[in-house]
Amino acid sequence: MNIKILTPEFVVFDGEVSSVLLPGKNGDFHIMKDHAAIVASLVGGKVKVFTNEIKEDFAKHFTKENEKESVFSFPVKSGVVEFNNNKGIILAE
Repeated sequence: MNIKILTPEFVVFDGEVSSVLLPGKNGDFHIMKDHAAIVASLVGGKVKVFTNEIKEDFAKHFTKENEKESVFSFPVKSGVVEFNNNKGIILAE
């Protein structure tokens, strides 16, 4: 599935992931392939992308969470996510 993470200043990430873990208003939630369409607000926390690799252009924005798994995180203050047809856009601050 394709995920784009955008801030007002720059594109944080644009690529294929196996899933994404997001800090929602009612707690963290996981979006995986074929997830139902959703629009949700995000609160402060970490957006975690599960992917085999992150392109060099985007890697500078992420912290690798785990050496054994390919989990990368990006801190956010707030935002919104829209996911539909295996494509997601995360607008974050």
